[in-house]
Amino acid sequence: MGKSKKSIYVPSYPKKYKGNPNNIICRSNWERLFCKWCDSNENILEWGSEEFWIPYRSPIDHKIHRYFPDFIARMKQKNGTEKTLMLEVKPEKQTKLPTQKRRTQTFLRETVAYAVNQEKWRAADLFCKEHGWEFMLITEKELGI
Repeated sequence: MGKSKKSIYVPSYPKKYKGNPNNIICRSNWERLFCKWCDSNENILEWGSEEFWIPYRSPIDHKIHRYFPDFIARMKQKNGTEKTLMLEVKPEKQTKLPTQKRRTQTFLRETVAYAVNQEKWRAADLFCKEHGWEFMLITEKELGI
């Protein structure tokens, strides 16, 4: 269910969206579910999707690249305080180092993607700590799928 063609999400509450509410791109069904959750959740005060980037150094070519986090959300917590989260939606499989006995093309591609993602997430976590935010990975587990 995670994979699909790109789609546009049309928010029910466009004033909550930080960015252009007419151009919310979902790259998977899981991202679409998360958009709907942000849009309809009364504790989400403001949210955005791929609205800014963070520089990171690729472990593959050692050059600086731009990482666009899937989501940012400012939310009201149960104790009344506000918290800003940066969130990345990924299948749980992609959050773990691939393990395989044979070095197939798929295994190599997944290993490279894992290494790049780890560096993106390290840069995101550092950025969040510097800004008093929290970085979270959201998988099918958190989405209840």
